[in-house]
Order: sequence, then C-alpha cells, then structure tokens
Amino acid sequence: MKNSKTLFITQAAIIAALYVVLTLLANALGLANYAIQLRVSEALTILPFSLPAAIPGLFLGCLISNLLTGAIIWDVVFGSLATLLGAVGTYMLRRVKWLAPLPPIIANTIIVPLVLYFAYRIPGSIPYFMLTVGIGEILSCDVLGMLLLFVLQKYKKYIFPAAAKPESPQQ
Repeated sequence: MKNSKTLFITQAAIIAALYVVLTLLANALGLANYAIQLRVSEALTILPFSLPAAIPGLFLGCLISNLLTGAIIWDVVFGSLATLLGAVGTYMLRRVKWLAPLPPIIANTIIVPLVLYFAYRIPGSIPYFMLTVGIGEILSCDVLGMLLLFVLQKYKKYIFPAAAKPESPQQ
C-alpha cells in the first residue's frame, strides 16, 4: 500500500525534524551535550509506544542533532545508537505503558557517560556522568515523555487515526 509507506516516511521525517529543533533549543541553552544534559527532545523517545515510524525518526533526528551541535564522531555514532536502542526498547515494551520510558533512560545512562569519559575526556568519573546523564534522561523521558504520552493517548483518535481503509469502487 503506497499510502502507508508515504505516511510512515512522513511521520519519521516530522519526528526527526522535531527532535532536531528541540535539541537545537536545548543546545542554545547549553543543555544538549557534555556532562549535564537535559535534552527535551528525548521526551520524544516515548513515541514508539504508539508510532513505529518514530524509531527511524528518532535515530535520524539524534544523528542530525549531534552533527549540528558539533559532537565528535564517537558521540554522533554511539549517542545516536543509544537513542535508537531506546526507541526500539520503547516499541518492544508498548504493552506496558509505565515501562516504556525505561529503555531510552537505560541506554543513554550507560552509553553516553562512556562517550563523555573516553571520547571527550571530560574531567569526572563514569559514575558521575551516569548520575548526571541519568537524571537528565529521567526528567526528559520519564517525566516529560510520560506527560506527552498521556496527552497523545487522550487525543490519539485525532492524532493517530486508524489507517484509511481502501475505498470501495464507486457504483
């Protein structure tokens, strides 16, 4: 079905664009990178709960954001992979709403501190970076992400209408 492919690509592109814009906003406030991070864009990692197109959208959005904010190659690769793992995990846990924000929190809390320590060589320890990144992820994914999920679920019949049924031939 051509329409469903087009819809999937369009949804992924919109989510990628939203992720980029929100990350650039956080970057302008000094919150997108390094030891203390509060990427509001990570709240979007809740979207695979309702929308599979969010998985590639989040990955591409994170990849583009990391490139635009001047991240080094290791951060571009592993930071984007952390977001991808988190998005896939959220999709896999879509039957248990309260667990949906955990995969991105866990993936980023493990992967990003390693990048900060080994690639950026920022002074500090891995446990400290896990704490700072973890707090930012909890605020973004759990608090903001769950708020977003509740709003989306309340209006899902308007936001995520069922796929259109093929039209019957005119008689």
